[in-house]
Amino acid sequence: MQDHETIFDKIKELLGSIPNQLNVLEDKIDIDLQLEYFEYSRRVRKDLKSDLVLNESYKLFDTNISQEVKKSILAKIASIDKVEAYRIIERFLKTIPGELKNWSILALQDNRMLLESRLLDENHVFISTGLGGKGEKLRYFVVIFGKNLTDFSDLQRKIIRNEIEISLKKHNSELEELNFSGSLATILTMIPMKVIIKQIFTEAIEECNHFGDFLIANFIITNVKSLSFEEIREYIENQQKLSGEGKLNKDEPSI
Repeated sequence: MQDHETIFDKIKELLGSIPNQLNVLEDKIDIDLQLEYFEYSRRVRKDLKSDLVLNESYKLFDTNISQEVKKSILAKIASIDKVEAYRIIERFLKTIPGELKNWSILALQDNRMLLESRLLDENHVFISTGLGGKGEKLRYFVVIFGKNLTDFSDLQRKIIRNEIEISLKKHNSELEELNFSGSLATILTMIPMKVIIKQIFTEAIEECNHFGDFLIANFIITNVKSLSFEEIREYIENQQKLSGEGKLNKDEPSI
């Protein structure tokens, strides 16, 4: 994605127009599981007979039925554009713990979009990321880096928090979490799809650097997953090995 583009711009570019309704997956669900669900759903929904599928729905609540069978039933029910199908998945989701929960969430969202498209006669687009979102906002995980290997001081932490909050608020975005470890800071945030993401953190880092030039201009943004500080440090080490240098590139932000 180009520096000046927003997620909204990208959707318009890919579809040729803006859809009537954007449906955002709110839950944090592993991207690999999402891909597995939609590929599985595409396969099992061919030549389905609605009544036969709904008649099998009792198996979802049978503890003797395997998870693989239940996954198949959920994907099939999700492809039926009847309110009854939605209610079955919704009821099952309230009772199921563990591994099948996220699969059930995907099935429920899938069926909701199908029902809304039929009932409202509008084009719907389903947006799902590993970190989820809400309404017209998506959740992002951001990492910013200190220029030195020493821990951020209390004053520097305060400056980072203040400038991040100011920049996010300016762009109608929300700060959910801000954590520090050594010379690293991680941010979990909700950002509207119509906002240029990089601009928020470029501005914040520039403002922070007015108070001592202590942050690298380079930063990481992802909406796939949150990273542990250990994973971030492994990433830095790999980047250093690839570049043959002892530091990150300070000139360009990264996404």
